[in-house]
Amino acid sequence: MSNKKAAIYIRVSTDYQAEEGYSIDAQKQQLSAYCISKNIKDYEFYIDGGWSGSNIERPEMQRLIQDVKKNKISHVIVYKLDRLSRSQKDTLYLIEDVFNPHGVDFVSLNESMDTSTPMGRLMLGILSAFAQLERENIRMRTRMGMKERVKNGLWMGGGRVPFGYDYDKDQGILVPNEDAEKVREIYNLYINGKSPQEIANLLGLKYDRLVYQILTRKSNYGIIEYNGEEYQGKHTPIITKEIYDTAMNCMVERSKVRSNSSDHLLTGLIYCGKCGAKMRYSKWGNKGYKLVCYSQQTSKPYLVKDENCDQEKVWADEVETVVISSIFEFANNYKPSETETIFPNDTVSLLYKQQESLNKKLKKLYELYSESDDEDDVLIDSITSLKLKIKNINKQIEADTNRSIINARRRERVQILSTISELWDEMDIIQKKNIIRKLIRKIEVTDNNVHVDFSI
Repeated sequence: MSNKKAAIYIRVSTDYQAEEGYSIDAQKQQLSAYCISKNIKDYEFYIDGGWSGSNIERPEMQRLIQDVKKNKISHVIVYKLDRLSRSQKDTLYLIEDVFNPHGVDFVSLNESMDTSTPMGRLMLGILSAFAQLERENIRMRTRMGMKERVKNGLWMGGGRVPFGYDYDKDQGILVPNEDAEKVREIYNLYINGKSPQEIANLLGLKYDRLVYQILTRKSNYGIIEYNGEEYQGKHTPIITKEIYDTAMNCMVERSKVRSNSSDHLLTGLIYCGKCGAKMRYSKWGNKGYKLVCYSQQTSKPYLVKDENCDQEKVWADEVETVVISSIFEFANNYKPSETETIFPNDTVSLLYKQQESLNKKLKKLYELYSESDDEDDVLIDSITSLKLKIKNINKQIEADTNRSIINARRRERVQILSTISELWDEMDIIQKKNIIRKLIRKIEVTDNNVHVDFSI
């Protein structure tokens, strides 16, 4: 024992920094006095300042564990059990798996505990359980506090601030930052056909996964999600809900194209011209596939429209040939309108800038009003007028955004039509299916007649 020393371990978390009896100096004083009373002359301090007790990944705790394993320690002395750890599992691990195997006694001054005695070891298990219970109670109270915040439209706080926003601690809300414009561009590019990887490359983002996360984040249109529930936030949205919904619809469409790994070009687009039911590809011996009306199938009764439908079964490759020819003919004869060829001015981004500027002015007016001793009619009128301007701008943003999305999708289809004849043979089956779904709403087959309903 002569070459061993006592380890005085002290931990102070930020929550208890100012609490009497928990400061580093206070713990030092009382623990040193204990060592003197027990005639322990050789001891060393291990101090973790500003560290939580939720786990043992603390610098001085790790140094202490290593010194114990090197047989340098005779005692570990703490002021209170939860200074060692607030986790029952970690506390028992340290005592049973680290201290005891190396002959180290554990002393907790506040609980008068000494694990060199049987009673001390019994008390350790009981008190560790209570420490764990308190930690769970703190976590529950924290979660309840967060839920109240988000119910009131405030951000939950913490370090997980969405891309495109900063967290204003004074107001408790998210505030759009310089990356907000990049968020809008991400939605614009995605809706217009760019993949997440292409968007990441264009905008200098590190991963395509980040693009996906930004696209699916509801906080971008003003919603705060917490524990599976949605709450209306008080922060300024970066985009409208219409833009978000359009992007999500695009995501679903692309997912369907990717998930359909077959070579069937028209799956999901073909309908029976007689009864209105969908038609499916059916293997027809070694000769290929025929298109069969679901009303003539018993396997999926919920798809049956007319059990007496007498629609002919037609060869799929013949229908595909007719559809492709129809696309080429439509492309050759299509004359785009002016809105489909002229790229409009980017008024939406200008409107967003006006919106941000007016919101800042409104915030200042509210601050002046709160500091005013008397009710100021001029300030109230100014606030009312500014709120009306913001409301009108929001309506204009929504209208212009919807119009821009519609026009952008039309221009995309015009671009496809202008190049499809040249590029068709170079495309793979996935690309062809994607193009067809952008151009065609549905295909009706009536016996051997094929009608193609274009979406433009």
